[in-house]
Amino acid sequence: MALSKEDRDKKGIVVSVIIPVFNEEATIGDVVARTNKTLEKMSISFEVLVVDNCSEDCSADIARTRKAHVVKEGHKGKGFALRAGFNQAKGKFVVTLDGDGSHKPEEIPLVLGYLIDDIADFVVGSRFANSVENEAKVPRLNRIGNRLFNGLTGCITGMKISDTQSGFRAIRASLIKKMELASHGYEVESEMLVKALRMKARVIEIPISFDQRTMGVSKLDPIRDGARILRAIISSYVFKQTT
Repeated sequence: MALSKEDRDKKGIVVSVIIPVFNEEATIGDVVARTNKTLEKMSISFEVLVVDNCSEDCSADIARTRKAHVVKEGHKGKGFALRAGFNQAKGKFVVTLDGDGSHKPEEIPLVLGYLIDDIADFVVGSRFANSVENEAKVPRLNRIGNRLFNGLTGCITGMKISDTQSGFRAIRASLIKKMELASHGYEVESEMLVKALRMKARVIEIPISFDQRTMGVSKLDPIRDGARILRAIISSYVFKQTT
């Protein structure tokens, strides 16, 4: 079940699901409800943290009505939101997914199972692995950017990646704590992935379903955010762990 703050402090949480949102009132309620239902079926202790990135709509209120714990964060970007969620998370494992309905919460067991079974430390749910149809759902400029980021990441890390920018992931909390994350925006996905590979973590990709958003507006700026992602890939590769 979804837990209150008091309960989270008393009980050991197996998984923390972190959902960053900014003006997603049309979808966040359904995403949280389906997340709760999925994890209840798994019979493990969990919490759902919705990090509200200073939404101007009712996203936070709707998330609360669906029994999510809402973390309020200034409108500083996805990287700040995820980092705030990581700081609050109590779980041994962390799952991240987007609040726009593009990911299916019912597939959380797919990404989480590899951590529970100690097969991996970091699981990326890839929209594009074995799916030409999913790639066609992404705007052309975004597809070009994704291929560039995938190629650069593969070149410098030695691991072939089909979806470096996927927001649907499962990661060991202990690994996140070692990453010293600094990203402000969408580049956080690349920063996490490259740093995990640099630390010799067991990283795998698995295919997931994907639906292009049909409500709301994407906050991604392909040019500005693309430049930040490229910088993050390179700077994360030269990252020196200090802990």
